[in-house]
Amino acid sequence: MSNRIRGGRMTRQETSGDMRLLSPVRMPRKQILKRLWQYLGRNRALLLLAMLLTFLSSSVALVGPKLSGLAIDAIGLGKGQADLKTVAYYVALMAACYLLSALFSFLLTRTTLRMTRNIVYRMRKDVFDKLAHLPVNFFDKYQTGEIISVVSYDIDTVNESLSTDFLQIIQSTVTVLVSLMMMLSIEPALTLVFLVTVPLTAVYTRWITGRTRPLFRKRSQKLGELNGLMEEMMGGKKTTRAYGREQEVLETFDRKNEEAVEAYTKSEYYGTMIGPSVGFINNISLALISVFGAILFLNGQVGLGDISSFVQYSRRFSGPINELASIIGELQSAFSAAERVFKLIDAKPEKEDAKDAKNLKDVKGEVQAQHVDFSYLKGVPVLTDFNLKAEPGQLIAIAGPTGAGKTTLVNLLMRFYDVDAGSILVDGQDIYQVTRDSLRSAYTMVLQDTWLFYGTIFENLAYAKPEASREEVEAAAKAAMIHSFITKLPKGYDTLIGDDGVNISKGQKQLITIARAMLSDARMLILDEATSNVDTQTEQKIQLAMRKLMQGRTAFVIAHRLSTIRSADNILVVNKGSIVEQGRHEELMKKGGFYASMYHAQFETYA
Repeated sequence: MSNRIRGGRMTRQETSGDMRLLSPVRMPRKQILKRLWQYLGRNRALLLLAMLLTFLSSSVALVGPKLSGLAIDAIGLGKGQADLKTVAYYVALMAACYLLSALFSFLLTRTTLRMTRNIVYRMRKDVFDKLAHLPVNFFDKYQTGEIISVVSYDIDTVNESLSTDFLQIIQSTVTVLVSLMMMLSIEPALTLVFLVTVPLTAVYTRWITGRTRPLFRKRSQKLGELNGLMEEMMGGKKTTRAYGREQEVLETFDRKNEEAVEAYTKSEYYGTMIGPSVGFINNISLALISVFGAILFLNGQVGLGDISSFVQYSRRFSGPINELASIIGELQSAFSAAERVFKLIDAKPEKEDAKDAKNLKDVKGEVQAQHVDFSYLKGVPVLTDFNLKAEPGQLIAIAGPTGAGKTTLVNLLMRFYDVDAGSILVDGQDIYQVTRDSLRSAYTMVLQDTWLFYGTIFENLAYAKPEASREEVEAAAKAAMIHSFITKLPKGYDTLIGDDGVNISKGQKQLITIARAMLSDARMLILDEATSNVDTQTEQKIQLAMRKLMQGRTAFVIAHRLSTIRSADNILVVNKGSIVEQGRHEELMKKGGFYASMYHAQFETYA
């Protein structure tokens, strides 16, 4: 889907080189771990409690093998009658230890769940807070589906690793250390076996993880691309069907799906090889322990109970090493996901307001643009030496061909983009010397691309003024000629509309957004093709109503349909980024220039 600058909008083809900003990039592991630790550190109390419960659960459970060996020795195999009372005593202690370990494990699960909830909430909040403060051009560059993939899939992957793998590492470490101490206390000579198998495990694990990490990075990237394609295709499903492109869409999806599945399969295949491979090495150590232990037993250097305990501890010692190897494979996926999450969090927000920036107060609505230059892409100017002046309460119309820079002007007035040169003033104040919030709250706008959210019609109308009364909302709806339609709905103003208003027509959506704008107290109004989806009769009524409601407001109307701007106080005719003509409709028609030719092109009837 090739997209160029249309009507001053930057599109994907220009930014395709930057689309990879959200794809995983190489970040040092230490940096990733440090930033992940910050999220754990915010739940320090729960983390310490979880670590304590992990230590207690593992330690108590590790007393069991020692008691098992003592019970075997109490049986007295080959030494006469067994001491059943002592055996029962050790068995009871074993049961108590395992029950206590289970209790600690239960409490650990509860603690971990609570900590997990806090981490997910905090991380998603950080990401969404950043999204709320990113400039508009960020969303012009990246696919919505890819961003959603980061917010959902990648954060879940990171969280799962933080909440389970991290504690598993602690538990495995405790198990390994305690088991090693117990084995040394039983028979130090047998522990020499691990001098061979443990270094071998470490070397192999380091080698295999170095080759699996790029695979997990690619998996996250391909899944993001797939989600981006799905979101894009769902948004354009009507266009796809209208042009009969279903087969091409399916083929594209199949290709992206195949790439994602292949990346997932390869990463999982090589990732899951780590555990079984390390398990094989550990089984070698167990076999060697059994052989050497039997020799020591036959020589009378160690008892049968001690051998039993040693074997159990060796399994406890080797098991966590095997688990750690598997966890390391899972961590590769978490690191790749974390890179994408942190890349989004690190995205550059809008430039901060100037240190001495003031709030724009008591706005009258005088707007000036002085010698403004602007370009989306360096070397491709959109506006050149652009000048305009709007007096308070004036209706300023901006007309011109596609790509002339009309919508770009809106972006600059509200500081969605920053000018390359020149200045824009509101009531004589440079907009770069006032806060963005106060500047944008001085405007209300209705765009050609309508936006409604899932909620009642009343909530959508009151979005511009949450404290508005029912009477105020209804008055705005009547002025926008949408009141009668709303009252015919099953629940009137309390009727729920779907996401982006999918269950009402485009024209009705546009009328609702116009009513929303009318409800605002802002002293300046921007209408960008605001009546493009309304029939001519309704459009004329809306123009009359809006003219009355816009008294005292400075209004900027951007339109291709020149019938909507005939009554404007001043019409700015823009072409190739500059104002080529300006004046009232009658004046411009008498000149017979660029505006007149545009007007005649729309309304002349050719034989």
